Amino acid sequence: MNKYQYKVQGVDYDVEIVDVEGNIAKVNVNGISFEVEMKRPINPATKPHKPKVAAPVAPAAQPVVAPVADKPKAEAPAGAGMKVTAPLPGTITDIKVKVGDTVKDGDTVIILEAMKMQNNIEAECSGTVTSVLVNKGDTVMEGDALITIG
Repeated sequence: MNKYQYKVQGVDYDVEIVDVEGNIAKVNVNGISFEVEMKRPINPATKPHKPKVAAPVAPAAQPVVAPVADKPKAEAPAGAGMKVTAPLPGTITDIKVKVGDTVKDGDTVIILEAMKMQNNIEAECSGTVTSVLVNKGDTVMEGDALITIG
């Protein structure tokens, strides 16, 4: 299906995705077969990178009602949205955003030091920062939520 080459901590890996069925992926890593259970099933015809969310479509039988008055756009509640998590354990050395900042997909939001290396943690979607869950100097574990983008 797809072949990839990765280097993790100086070790080269040849990864081949053989088949994806529901949320189970059959992969070969350096010639060794594995079945990997994913949190969510993916469509193998699409890239498993970022899901696109389509706007809801009103059924044709229902009339469209215009709003009575223009209301200011409500801000997302604090902490609502997509969480950006730590990819590995480390120490927060810099926070590049604050609550209310607008970020684009790929913008650096946090600098995380791990194994004496500075790692840029990037926004995984575009939006507004609804919460910053860490402080400079905090130690975090892999998977800990760092910020939320709404």
